[in-house]
Amino acid sequence: MMRGKYIAFEGLEGCGKSTHVTRLAAALDAVATREPGGTPIGASLRAAMLDANNTSLSPRAEALMMAADRAQHVQDVILPAIQSGRHVVSDRSVYSSLAYQGFGRGLGESTIRGFNSWAIQDTWPDLVIYIEVPIDTLLERLKKRELDRFEREDRSFFERIAEGFNAMAAAEPYRWLVINGMPPKDELAATIHTQVIERLHLAS
Repeated sequence: MMRGKYIAFEGLEGCGKSTHVTRLAAALDAVATREPGGTPIGASLRAAMLDANNTSLSPRAEALMMAADRAQHVQDVILPAIQSGRHVVSDRSVYSSLAYQGFGRGLGESTIRGFNSWAIQDTWPDLVIYIEVPIDTLLERLKKRELDRFEREDRSFFERIAEGFNAMAAAEPYRWLVINGMPPKDELAATIHTQVIERLHLAS
């Protein structure tokens, strides 16, 4: 049996990932999921990490909670699906921790990569779709909704995360697909679908 593909969407808060996870998963008849929160245990961890009232959560604790969520997610959702031949499309992946905790929180990419590689059993995405949107645009979008703990961070936090995503995309061009997130949703969805089919050599 052919192994399914593991596709992850990445980007800053408000870039439109969730919309395109749903659309691409439907187009590929894939499992749609998310990190954190893709399992019942992960949902509890997600609630704690996103709660804006949890102002004392330390960066190290945050990083370990993310890794715990991810370990459960890979074990319960991602590996069973791809091993059975199903594709998986995930809203975020291990690369979010490298960007958010490694770059954003200043804990260091190599440190975060080390224990996350163990947590995910070296199950890295086959393709990472990075939806790139200017930070000014994202900050305007965030003004229109109730903000969670991450979304309340300042501009410099998001700038460090963007720097991290860009550095990782440049280091692994074979794994990353950088997409301009500014076109209309339907046009963007079509572009993503076409490029995913080409990059992963899937049947259209």
